[in-house]
Order: sequence, then C-alpha cells, then structure tokens
Amino acid sequence: MSFDVERVRKSSRRIHKFLKKNPKRPSSDAIHRLRTGVRSLETVFETLGLDSKKRIKRLLRDLKSVRKSAGKVRDMDVLTADALTLGQVQEQDCLVQLLEYLGAERNRYARKLRRLVAASGAQLRRDVKRNFKYTKKLLEQAEENPAGSRALPATLAKTFQLSSELTSEPRITKNNLHPYRIKVKELRDILQLAEGAADPRFLEMLGGVKDAIGEWHDWSVLAATAGDLLDHGPSCRLTRHLKEVVDSKFQRALLLTGQLREKYLSAAPRSNQKSRPAGKGLMPAPIINAAASIAAG
Repeated sequence: MSFDVERVRKSSRRIHKFLKKNPKRPSSDAIHRLRTGVRSLETVFETLGLDSKKRIKRLLRDLKSVRKSAGKVRDMDVLTADALTLGQVQEQDCLVQLLEYLGAERNRYARKLRRLVAASGAQLRRDVKRNFKYTKKLLEQAEENPAGSRALPATLAKTFQLSSELTSEPRITKNNLHPYRIKVKELRDILQLAEGAADPRFLEMLGGVKDAIGEWHDWSVLAATAGDLLDHGPSCRLTRHLKEVVDSKFQRALLLTGQLREKYLSAAPRSNQKSRPAGKGLMPAPIINAAASIAAG
C-alpha cells in the first residue's frame, strides 16, 4: 500500500493558486476546487494525527475560515443551478425573484471571501506550502519504512473510527442524514488517500451516497429559501414543486444509504457469535480488507 502523495500535492496547489489570484469574481469551478482542496488537506492532517501540532492546528483554523466562506459562495452556485432547472414550472415571477436573490447573495459572499483572502492569504499560502512538504516527507517515510511509521496506525485508527460510527448509526432520518454524509465523505477521502486500499466498487458506492444526500440537502435548502423569500404561501406552484423534488431526493438518498449499509457496512457475526448484535465491535468486510491492505504497507 502506498499513500497518494500526488493527491495531496494537487489539493495544495489548488489552494495556493486561488489564494494567490484571489479573483474578484471567482468562477463556480474555482470555488469548488478551492473547497475540495481544503477538505482534502483537512482530512489528511486529521487522519495522520497532525492536527495536534501547533503550526498545523493554526493552519487548519485558517483553512476552515476560508472553506466556510467559500462554502457560502458555493451554496449559492449550487442553488442557482438547481433553480435554473425549474424553468418549466409556472410562477415565473417567483422564479425570477428567487434567482435575483441568489445572485445578490452570491456576490455578497464572494466579496467577503475576497476580503478574507486579502487579509490572510499571503501567510496562508506559506503555511500550506511548508506543511505540504512536511506531510509529503511523512508519507514517503511511511512507504519506505511502514513498520516505523506513525502514518499507518493513524490511518487505520481513523478508518476504524469512521466505519464504527457509520455502522452503529441505528436509524437514518432527515435529522441525521446530512451528518451521516459528512462521515461517508471523510471515509471515502481516507480510502482514496491510501492508494489502492479499497475495493473500487465500495468507493463508487460511497461516492454515490455522498452525492445523493448532497442533492437532497441542496434542494432542501433551496425549498426553505424559497419558502422564506416568496409570499405566495401554499398556493405557489413553485414552492409546491420544490417540496415534491425534496421528497423525491430524500427517498433516493435514503434508498442508496440503505443499500450502502446493507451491502458494505453491515458487520455480520461469525457462526459462533450469532447472538452478538451487528456493529458491536465487528468491522464490515470492505473495511477489514482495506485495513489489511493499509497495514501491509
């Protein structure tokens, strides 16, 4: 097993490039690359247990501020793209009002992001570059000397922790579906970092669940925004249609999440442990196989 150092390098470059350019009107792709890059680095630092170090703790704090600010811009991009698919729905005046609001909010959040980057971007670029070099060295050492590396046990521990949390969740509801997505995404990121450790079909299923829950969440936010903004009440065809879409997206997300849990995240007890509840101290087979690959070094 080897760590995907190039994946970490790519994330660092994306962040560095955006911070250096600090565009006045960032494209939706640029914002998306920034956020995914930050998320990827956060996962790496936390997985390897580096978040306890003072300089990386500071970097994570600053990256989080940028990610959250960029996330608000990204939310407006996603909601606008979703809203634009509603062109065939009646109540065009309502749709125009909604789109104008989302556009204005996008501009407002983009200005806030630009100010944040202008204030801290130079130092943050240096921190990202310096800590990437440190992390790269750590991962290369893990590949050269697995037995003497702390990266491997840290990765295993984080993998087991997330698997346990995903497996032991008793019931998926609207209240815990989005937090469940965050854990699914984090597990997927870790398994992708540990290059070749996981079954590609398992990774594909994790990605599908992540996307499905994300779509439901985005449409839920759009429906809530429209409900607060528009004053037509229950008679508005647009808000009624949005509610129908949200319900449909939820059912799909619930279905895929159930399939993931049943096929890949169920810990069936061995024959001499029939009375032991699934998920209680037992790991699902895909996790055990990935862990074995990671531990093999």
